[in-house]
Amino acid sequence: MSASDTPPVHRHLERLAAEGIDVVRVTYPDLIGTERARDVLLDHLPSACDHGLAFCRAVYHTSPQGDVVPVSGGLDAGLPDICVRPDLDTLTALPWEPGVATCLGEVTDPATGLPAPESPRDLLRAVVERCHEHGLRPVVGPELEYFLCDAAPGTARGWRRYSEAEGVVYTAGLRADADNHLLRTLRLLRALDLGVTSGNHEFDGSQFEINLTHSDAMTAADRAFRFKAAIKELARREGRLATFMAKPFNGVGGSGFHLHLSCVDDAGDNVFDDPAGPHGLSVTARHAVAGILAHAPALAALANPTINSYKRFGPDTLAPWLIDWGLDNRSAMVRVPPERGAGSRLELRLGDASANPYLLIAGTLAAALLGVLAGEDPSAPLEGYGYDTARSAVLPMSLPAALDALEADTALTEVLGKDFTTSYLTYRRDEVARFQRHVTDWEFTEYAYHL
Repeated sequence: MSASDTPPVHRHLERLAAEGIDVVRVTYPDLIGTERARDVLLDHLPSACDHGLAFCRAVYHTSPQGDVVPVSGGLDAGLPDICVRPDLDTLTALPWEPGVATCLGEVTDPATGLPAPESPRDLLRAVVERCHEHGLRPVVGPELEYFLCDAAPGTARGWRRYSEAEGVVYTAGLRADADNHLLRTLRLLRALDLGVTSGNHEFDGSQFEINLTHSDAMTAADRAFRFKAAIKELARREGRLATFMAKPFNGVGGSGFHLHLSCVDDAGDNVFDDPAGPHGLSVTARHAVAGILAHAPALAALANPTINSYKRFGPDTLAPWLIDWGLDNRSAMVRVPPERGAGSRLELRLGDASANPYLLIAGTLAAALLGVLAGEDPSAPLEGYGYDTARSAVLPMSLPAALDALEADTALTEVLGKDFTTSYLTYRRDEVARFQRHVTDWEFTEYAYHL
């Protein structure tokens, strides 16, 4: 019996048709976490489930500007296919596109039938399985910030900040959001069933943060991926740009991607909680913190994945650039919120909004697992305001340094997998090389007139 003959596929077809849906958009993340997709007419969905949708594997290796980076398995192999099959369990109607539903796609290599080595979703799945082998079931809550921009024809960038209002951090309503962008967006996202809970205007003018509820790690990554795609698509509908770039503007802060992480056992009990342990944390929690601290330099390559990411770092930025942890301390790289019991968790504040959700979560889980297996305790928690290099080690302060740290961290790369690591390092080092050859506006302004 083929996939299209099975009752579940027919049930989905009947339900979608009854809802007036005639197109299914099948999406999946590329290596940098952007959405790749194909629209499939409903009549052809059974065939897509049976045979899959063919995409060029080199899409994983394609830069934001459309250049194909020479990663092994792409150009050198003659640009072979990957096969993407709709995951009908993730079907959701798009509230802003009548007649269209969307779902995630499962990616395989048609030559082997195995997951594609660069598939971020499959990498996370493999790391989660490693955690399960050790009795840990990760629970993740994502927090993402972004900037909203209006078109600015005739300017160098073509975009300007939607609002430049100052002093409106942690606000909602028209005071910081004259067009009610946030309220309208929250209502539309609620219908997309992403687990959106709340949102507010953030620190800088035109910067917003929307919170997602916690869930198992894979579902959290799926929701974060779809959330980012939805925010960008909703902005496009209004002729605007929503960007998750780490630091898009001079003179203002950057956008973070914070992860709240806990683990439960097979019975669903939080294994990070221990009222009798130091700070109310279990041995497992303390070891997880130690693992994240130990592998933080390598983790930066996934959490802060672009050239631009490292311009978010520095004194007085409230972005963590030192390797430390603290109890309810937002100046620490790893913060332990004050809740205990079922709410016991860690908050990794390292990531910026440009991070691929699957890779950020996979890397964080891998580092935490390695800490649990190593069985070491972290140093004493940070006291007071951080950002003191006399007390804490400095993270890599550039993408090349972070990539070198990732390559050198053989324990972490063993969990992530050799093929993925090789592909990722090749892709990102090509990005560095292209940037180093590019003459920037800053260089012309600084040198041209005087030299």
